[in-house]
Amino acid sequence: MGSLNALRRSSALTIALVFAVLALFLLAVLGIVDYILQAGSVTNGFVIVVGLAILFIFLQWAIAPAIVRWAIRERRPITAESNAWLFQTVTELARQAGVRAPKIWESGDSSPNAFVFGRTVGSSELVVTHGLLETLNQDEIRAVLAHEIGHLRHRDVIIVTLASAVPLLAYIVARVGFEALRGGMRVRGKGGGNAVLIIILSAIVSYSVYLVTQLLVRHLSRTREYYADAYSGAATRDPHLLASALTKIAYGLSLVRRDEEPTGLRAFMIGDPVKAAADYDELRTKMDTYDLDKDGQLDDYELQKAIEVEKRSHWRRANELFGTHPPTYKRILMLEEMEEELKKGGLPANIYRFV
Repeated sequence: MGSLNALRRSSALTIALVFAVLALFLLAVLGIVDYILQAGSVTNGFVIVVGLAILFIFLQWAIAPAIVRWAIRERRPITAESNAWLFQTVTELARQAGVRAPKIWESGDSSPNAFVFGRTVGSSELVVTHGLLETLNQDEIRAVLAHEIGHLRHRDVIIVTLASAVPLLAYIVARVGFEALRGGMRVRGKGGGNAVLIIILSAIVSYSVYLVTQLLVRHLSRTREYYADAYSGAATRDPHLLASALTKIAYGLSLVRRDEEPTGLRAFMIGDPVKAAADYDELRTKMDTYDLDKDGQLDDYELQKAIEVEKRSHWRRANELFGTHPPTYKRILMLEEMEEELKKGGLPANIYRFV
């Protein structure tokens, strides 16, 4: 969980690693081609493939909002006339965060969730599901909206979209290579053997890069969720509200049938619908274990004990590597820790400005 500074450093390092791996990937593929063909043109080739990679990432960034908008079920716009409270709350939170208020949609999805997307912060859009508005009270909804506005304040709509294009690019290159080989590709002529060798090695390198960058992007996604949680706790001055909302969201998502899960949008959402059932079971087990006096809340002593246990659990951290979201119980522990700091006066009055 760590401090806010640790979250920022972790995000920055992960972003740098993702694009460093991309550069090494492109250089490695060109190196393979140059070594086998003895062409001696790596420098010129590198410039060309870097340009193509940038073009691919730009296209991903450009079309992503249209794809997300298309995937939203039964959306309808939220205006000051259709839902004055929701519209005004988003406007106020955006003003507090120093960002432009996003366009708001209500999705017909019955499961409780929310997310933001867009090419830029200024052109971003916010989606809340019908299930979220029906399940949570107004204070909890406001905490969820603050979380989403936190994503805008942190530029996550841009950062995560661009970073996620890297493993996708590597996967496409690997898939093309493997499909060509599986289809019994035949290359005739003097350079046929070299061409097959280039395809094999490039596909192996590409798939390895895909696996590494996919792990890095998912780590980045989890880190940004913690960071947005922290912003919500700071902006509302009551981290417990988001903790309560996350509990209800995890429970509501756990009831969704597998064939109804919007897997294409899962990385955008405040809660992961794919792993919700297991996540909620783990949440109940963990909270019951850490609540030593069984009063339904974690006091300062119980919270510190829980954090100590989690820090020692290397296996649990390894088990989270493939998740797009942190476990809900860990998010709640961070929020409870933040709440204790607020009660003790350990955080400045204008803490939201630091997140």
